[in-house]
Amino acid sequence: MLVLSRKKGESVIIQDEIEITVLGVEGDVVRLGIAAPGNVEIFRKEIYISIQEANRDSVSPASVNVGALLKQYQSPK
Repeated sequence: MLVLSRKKGESVIIQDEIEITVLGVEGDVVRLGIAAPGNVEIFRKEIYISIQEANRDSVSPASVNVGALLKQYQSPK
């Protein structure tokens, strides 16, 4: 992790495309402005984690009672 100190109005550039600017500091709250190309997705971390969890849940198989499923499709004797 790179740790930098920046003052209000100062910026950091990432890979010639993304600029992060300190807009203000009020107590424990830092306001950041992020300028990036439209194809770069930017999320707050808690939102990003929520999206990742929802994606995992949507692709994980639901638990299935295989025995009950087989009984349902077996032909009567």
